[in-house]
Amino acid sequence: MYFCRLIFEELMSKKMKKALVVFAIALLLVGCNRKKEVKLIPAENFNTEVEGKKVSLYTLHNGFLTMQVTNYGGRVVALWMPDRRDSFEDIVLGYDHIDKYLNNNGERYLGAVVGRCANRISNGSFTLDSVAYQLTKNDGENTLHGGLIGADKRVWDVTSANDSVIEMHTVFADGEDGFPGNLDVTMSYTLTHDNQFQIRYSATTDAPTLCNFSHHSFFNLLGEGNGSILDHELQINSRYMTTIDEHLIPNGKFSGVKETPFDFREKHRIGDNIATDDEQLRNAKGYDHNWIVDKTDVKAYTWNATLTEPKSGREMQLWSDQVGMQFYSGNFFNGKGTGKCGKSLNYREGLALEPQFFPDAINHETLSPKPILRPGEEYHQLCIYKFAVLPKEKK
Repeated sequence: MYFCRLIFEELMSKKMKKALVVFAIALLLVGCNRKKEVKLIPAENFNTEVEGKKVSLYTLHNGFLTMQVTNYGGRVVALWMPDRRDSFEDIVLGYDHIDKYLNNNGERYLGAVVGRCANRISNGSFTLDSVAYQLTKNDGENTLHGGLIGADKRVWDVTSANDSVIEMHTVFADGEDGFPGNLDVTMSYTLTHDNQFQIRYSATTDAPTLCNFSHHSFFNLLGEGNGSILDHELQINSRYMTTIDEHLIPNGKFSGVKETPFDFREKHRIGDNIATDDEQLRNAKGYDHNWIVDKTDVKAYTWNATLTEPKSGREMQLWSDQVGMQFYSGNFFNGKGTGKCGKSLNYREGLALEPQFFPDAINHETLSPKPILRPGEEYHQLCIYKFAVLPKEKK
């Protein structure tokens, strides 16, 4: 009897081990196929004051997209969207606490609105109506994205907010960063029912000035911290671009993209030509150039570009009413900063697609239209990022 009991226990032990192995494998498979859900940043992480103005974090959603925005710099802090498996990832780079934006030694413009004049102004100076203006320099000898203060380092007043729309307002003071005129600006972010992220700007001034705003989210359709953007596929609606010097300043000339590393007329991998030994690419250490959007009317609302991540099926289109689009491939991320997911923000792990006037247009007769706003006029701009998930291609 005792011998029989030993045999039974041994058999049960083997069955138990096998059952445990099967159970462990099942758990592993469940874990691998588990859908990743939206993880919101706590609003209290952004509750502070900057120069006596309240900073907060706001959440917008439409059932497909979930966005978190702070009024410090009008920054998109997080943007969640699903993939083909309905698993969500946060597809913009950013930080999970306001302190990391206020005391930031890495990439300055994560998710921000940039202006009052986006992109570079050579030597930090320009002449308007025979008056010369000297701006603050924050990019070597040049002014970048509005100067030392700019749109990204101010607390915007939130005039209204609900589940899908936030509207913000600010006034750039006459002489701030060297620019003339009090510039009164209203900006809104909207998530629509058909999965668009719409950005609208309007502005007026009491003196002739420059006005050229753009949006500077860094996108990675794999999700923040999940790898480089080199395998993303990009298509740009452009046959020409503005050429630049070694300081990334346009020289006033245009060049065709055909048979160059800048030809994205047909969709292809970003990494296909980024290492090509081309003088323009060497100057920028990758892509940091302005493409001229193909359109028949300079004021027309037009498709600019399509960005696709083949593995997840996530796709983003950019539409705008601007004449130019800057494509920046994240050439200066160095891994020292840590994003919301706790992973380093590494080299070329995010890209920006920024609709705008041509860079330094105020200083080149050949670059037109000019980003000039005068009293009695009103500046308007519409920028739309459209999101979708593509079905898996049949082999």
